[in-house]
Amino acid sequence: MTDKPQSGELFGVPYNFERPSLKRLLSSYWQPGERMVVEKPFGVGYTLNLANWRSWIVLAIAGLLVYQETSGSDEHEETGEDEEPVEVIVD
Repeated sequence: MTDKPQSGELFGVPYNFERPSLKRLLSSYWQPGERMVVEKPFGVGYTLNLANWRSWIVLAIAGLLVYQETSGSDEHEETGEDEEPVEVIVD
């Protein structure tokens, strides 16, 4: 039997299934001078480089969207508005 490679690329997408060390985990998420998206330390694909300021903007926007989604549903429940069924007539 041949040994399968633990890391590499498949159709341009990186993968790495080697057991990650703490040093490798930390160094992969914090790479000053690198681009916003870097290879994941374990698994398939890419992750955000937290040393890049653009990554923090992406995280802030995602957090605001989650906050807006959760607070929006609470406001609807507090006002007591019930969603009424909509009748659709098709000829």
